[in-house]
Amino acid sequence: MTKQDLVNEVAKVGITKKQAAAAVNAVFDALKGALAKGDRVNLVGFGSFSVKQRAAREGRNPRTGRKLKIPAKKVPVFRPGKDLKEAV
Repeated sequence: MTKQDLVNEVAKVGITKKQAAAAVNAVFDALKGALAKGDRVNLVGFGSFSVKQRAAREGRNPRTGRKLKIPAKKVPVFRPGKDLKEAV
């Protein structure tokens, strides 16, 4: 499913596609904003989004085999909820 498919599904509740696109974008912006602040986003029945810290580590360049340092970084993580697991 693409973002446009999601907009089309939201528009089925009786709003225009433009309004549905604005609603979908608002939800995504709210999720990004909360995760950027380090907050956890829980959507009961669907799942939860959080930010996880990855430690710095040493890797290898697959082409040359040379060692390189991979810096620490924060990554978004999604954990599906019970209802979503059962539906899939």
